[in-house]
Amino acid sequence: MAKAGRAAVFDVDGTLVDTNHLHVVTWWEAFRQAGHDVSMHAIHRAVGLASTDLVAHILGEDRDTDQDAAISAAHKALYGQYFDRLPALPEAGALLRRLHRDGWAVVLATSAGGAELSALRRAIDADEAITATASADDVDAGKPAPEPVEHALELAGVPAERAVFVGDTVWDMRAGSRAGVRCVGVLCGGIPRTDLEKSGAEAVYADPAHLLSSLRDGPLA
Repeated sequence: MAKAGRAAVFDVDGTLVDTNHLHVVTWWEAFRQAGHDVSMHAIHRAVGLASTDLVAHILGEDRDTDQDAAISAAHKALYGQYFDRLPALPEAGALLRRLHRDGWAVVLATSAGGAELSALRRAIDADEAITATASADDVDAGKPAPEPVEHALELAGVPAERAVFVGDTVWDMRAGSRAGVRCVGVLCGGIPRTDLEKSGAEAVYADPAHLLSSLRDGPLA
């Protein structure tokens, strides 16, 4: 349990690490290998969902679900080629370290696990500031369900009213809103400001660097 009285919960892909378009391309190739012609725009809008949910969102509930595991495995293998060079977004590590110094319990809430999560944490390079990580493996339902955020709050030992969730997708904003936390959006994942605000973001910033420079005036003050 963290001793901090408030928690800053962060999505990772597209929020702290510049990976959304890598996911788009590798999902596109995974679908292509399985015989599906899917637009990259549609995939981009689905990034942030857990793998099985993303496949269902793209192909529909009447798809051949026997393909799900193979498509997800293909994406995982293709994306894994980038693990040694995932780029952190501007000032991502500095933002987490600053919040940690300011007394926030910093928790990552991500669908990534295992080697992928390790690669993301290496990119952020702020392990000393991270109190805990809530992985999709730890909950029954991924975003936009509230469970990932609720689990993050449990790890931090902080109630929802003392927490802020930062993410880059509508799925993040919906998950945070359903968990009862204040939601902050960032534009660096490629989702429009209007979409984030409609889904629950009370403030929207360009990227972690913008959020860091605006801490005094925002929800993470």
